[in-house]
Amino acid sequence: MFGLNPSLSAKKALKLFQEKKIGKIVEIGAGLGRDTIFFAKNSIHTIALDYSPSGIKVINQKAKKDNLSNYISTKLFDVREKLPFENNSIEACYSHMLYCMALTTSDLEKLNNEILRILKPGGINIYTVRHINDGDFQNGIHRGEDLYENDGFIVHYFSEEKVNSLLNGFKNISLEKFEEGTFPRKLFFVMNEKK
Repeated sequence: MFGLNPSLSAKKALKLFQEKKIGKIVEIGAGLGRDTIFFAKNSIHTIALDYSPSGIKVINQKAKKDNLSNYISTKLFDVREKLPFENNSIEACYSHMLYCMALTTSDLEKLNNEILRILKPGGINIYTVRHINDGDFQNGIHRGEDLYENDGFIVHYFSEEKVNSLLNGFKNISLEKFEEGTFPRKLFFVMNEKK
């Protein structure tokens, strides 16, 4: 759906991980692994979580083909569940457009609290979301809150206020706008640090 090349957000995130000397991350909602592979090729150990068995299978095949199995581990996972990691054990979490999936604000608050729980003090959570200036916002079928369905796909759109409402236990380091794809999708790049 999004191509094979790493996302712009993964390239930005990699620079931040390298600056902060972070060598191991959890990628939540890894999809088909375009960012997972990119991180691994740049010596970032990546634990890729995704809801789709076929997505996990594709990531494992790519990791094997590219000799990156030492840098990639995968886990089938539903983000509405408790994250499968110990408290204060992870340096950084990364997700590209996971937060704007068909998740309610309550689901997102629970996910954010789980990320807060597993991150080490000073740990980083980087995520991207489509925002309310995106061309698809308020188009299609309204599914409650800021969720709209287009072509069978539900997207949760974010305002800056919504990003800030998810800061419980975090401080925001960066909130930037960027665009991706030919449409283009209009997104926020969010980087939060655990207090």
